[in-house]
Amino acid sequence: MAGRARTIASRIAQAIPVVVGVVIVTFVLTRALPGDPAVFFAGAAADEQSIAEIRAALGLDRSLPEQFGIYVRQLLQGDLGQSISTGQPVLEELARRLPASLELTLTALLLSISVAVPLGILAATRPGSWADHLCRVLVTAGVSLPTFFTGLALIYVFYYLLGLAPTPIGRLDFVYLDPPRITGFFLVDAALDGDWETWGGAARQIVLPAITLALFTLAPISRITRASMLQALSSDFIRTARAAGLTRVTVVYRYAFHNAMLPVLTTLGMVFSFTLGANVLVEKVFAWPGIGSYAVDALVVSDYAAVQGFVLAMAMLFVALNLAIDIAYTLIDPRIGFESR
Repeated sequence: MAGRARTIASRIAQAIPVVVGVVIVTFVLTRALPGDPAVFFAGAAADEQSIAEIRAALGLDRSLPEQFGIYVRQLLQGDLGQSISTGQPVLEELARRLPASLELTLTALLLSISVAVPLGILAATRPGSWADHLCRVLVTAGVSLPTFFTGLALIYVFYYLLGLAPTPIGRLDFVYLDPPRITGFFLVDAALDGDWETWGGAARQIVLPAITLALFTLAPISRITRASMLQALSSDFIRTARAAGLTRVTVVYRYAFHNAMLPVLTTLGMVFSFTLGANVLVEKVFAWPGIGSYAVDALVVSDYAAVQGFVLAMAMLFVALNLAIDIAYTLIDPRIGFESR
């Protein structure tokens, strides 16, 4: 336990320079964005004096070092600033929107894993079979089709033509009320509240956007599963296990897949972090109120505080995810010890 605690503390210490670098780079890049947030906030009919007063109120008339010092001081106090596009504190906006993006991303990832991992195992155990060719087709299609095209195609077929899907207008149709906020995940909150009608409405609403993202993430997961399984199945210990008379199921799932899980886990972590930050197109197509669409809207109007808060939140999530993957490594493969790192 002492070694594990030391390793976790070491990982957190290594993440501090990363977070500091993200804060500095994000501050500099947001100030390089075209446009003036004071002009947007003042409105099209505002005169120069009004714009100057708003710029002073927002602190934009100060030098960049002064602005950075104010930003860091507020950040240390847990204040991410106030969004000029919504008029709300950035921290409250992120706390309200982040569960929506997490729920969509996690649902899509679960769907993708349930298809990609078995398909990758099947393709590796039967090279040249229909499963292997299907895996190749999915990989090609997954990396070739843009997510916005897939989302629009699914809406056209299942909503417009067949009428099976609900209106793509967000997390819940207008006939439902939001469940009591407990976790921010509508599926979890509705289940905890025992409101299964709202749960069904939320489940139907998330199906199409989750499938859209799942089709996009199928490719890397199935490909790395197939490659890792092929490498594991060609190892000496697998030949020894087969020579010892172990069953096919034991050899494939207990030994080969167990040893192939590390690269699969690494890929899952990368896919999750990338999908969470890059699902803005899906959020826009399905009017999903997540942090991706919030960040794009903030970029359009040069909303410095919102953009900085979004990037910082994503950086913290990425650091926490890497830490979780490091810990999971030791649980999957006991040869990877905390003391040896």
